[in-house]
Amino acid sequence: MKQSLQLKFSQSLALTPQLQQSIRLLQLSSQELNQELETILQENPLLERTDKNDDGSENVSQFTSTDFTTKDSISTSSTTQKNEDEPSDHLDQVSLSDDYFGGATSHRWDETGGQDDDSDYTFQEAVTPTLRDHLISQLKLMQLSERDQNLSIFLVDGINEDGYLEQSLDELAELLSAEHEIDMLELQTALKHIQHLDPPGVGARNLSECLLLQLALLPTEIYQENKNVLELALQIAEHHLPALASRDYVKLKKALRCDDNSIRAAQNMLKNLNPRPGGDFTKLAAGHYIQHEIVVKKVKGHWQATLNDEVVPKLRINKLYADILKRNRDSSNQYLNSQMQEAKWMIKNIEQRFSTILRVSQAIIDQQSNFFEHGEISMRPLVLREIADDLGLHESTVSRVTTRKYMLTPRGVYELKYFFGSHVATDNGGACSATAIRALIKQMIAEENPKKPFSDNQLTEVLSKQGIVVARRTIAKYRESLNIPAANQRKSI
Repeated sequence: MKQSLQLKFSQSLALTPQLQQSIRLLQLSSQELNQELETILQENPLLERTDKNDDGSENVSQFTSTDFTTKDSISTSSTTQKNEDEPSDHLDQVSLSDDYFGGATSHRWDETGGQDDDSDYTFQEAVTPTLRDHLISQLKLMQLSERDQNLSIFLVDGINEDGYLEQSLDELAELLSAEHEIDMLELQTALKHIQHLDPPGVGARNLSECLLLQLALLPTEIYQENKNVLELALQIAEHHLPALASRDYVKLKKALRCDDNSIRAAQNMLKNLNPRPGGDFTKLAAGHYIQHEIVVKKVKGHWQATLNDEVVPKLRINKLYADILKRNRDSSNQYLNSQMQEAKWMIKNIEQRFSTILRVSQAIIDQQSNFFEHGEISMRPLVLREIADDLGLHESTVSRVTTRKYMLTPRGVYELKYFFGSHVATDNGGACSATAIRALIKQMIAEENPKKPFSDNQLTEVLSKQGIVVARRTIAKYRESLNIPAANQRKSI
């Protein structure tokens, strides 16, 4: 085959370093943006962060070259919310929902603290002890022999964050070497010591034992006034938790030979217990904070978006290095020249980032104005392409802007992504948002008869009468996304 050379012209899109940086900054959350800026500020001496102008006056907005147009001023309000992860379930005999136990938790340490007006010291937030530390500190106050205390501490190390002893005593005994000559009775005694500690129910090996321990510690006044109810609650906790979890009240009444009022009273007593006694001591994972970028307010009858000034970085060029570059423009300052260019890029890209977030947020507000007036039921279907076409942006840009960016509204804090959703056709040829359907389901279940809760089929029929055609499996999916149990789990006596 003969070799030859050919000349061919073609076009391709090349991303410049500045464009790459702009795209990267746009998709970062506020926390990630601050981390990125801290790294850049350490590497680039020409870029600095400041809260004040050179004359000492307050620097309200760093962006002087870009006008955000929608508002003359930038809101300074700021709120921070925490996403709490639910602790893992440790209900090994039966699965009960978290909201089943109404008054479960009790806080024994005041982390917020207080300070008198006349105090001359700075308050420091108290560090909450771990469950292990709390239990060991109580064991050390007990008059136990060194051997018993060591065995008790050994068992404490086997208690998980919910307060349950995960391994059986036989398995724990095998972990101890034979030279210690540990008798099973000694381990049982050590476990009893732990189960009498605070919080009540700690050291239990299953949910039934946890509830029984707490019932046994109830004040004698309650036992005297509600003796029959307490005895009924003890029987349910020991033998009939599966029937209670499945709301099989007919089976419970037959097994316990009691009426509806007695079952209801015993059920309320169990609801006031704590199925996770160690939950108060679980440390929250760091970094799960939400900082909103946008504040939504109603001004003269119109909903408007403003930037949260506290998340907008205040950047400027270092004046000292800038003066050096002005006086010396030879090739020896090539490093400072490149750093100057990068600093200008960063300031411009930060301006563009928040300008784009503000534009997209205002467009979302204009499309979803009924939501801000009437709530989730009035949410309309919205897709990314609609906002992209309105603003002349690419759909991927809108996707980056709405991911992990948050909006503070009179109805709460929402991710911008929340306002987008699929739609369901209606009988009259229109469309209904999936968010609105979930809100309707939530409202109907909240108003249902607890003795005869709506099944998924019944919810489907009610929605169809309102002109919304939704399949039963879709209703089930929406209900599960709202953490609402099935009808048999919602039934009450």
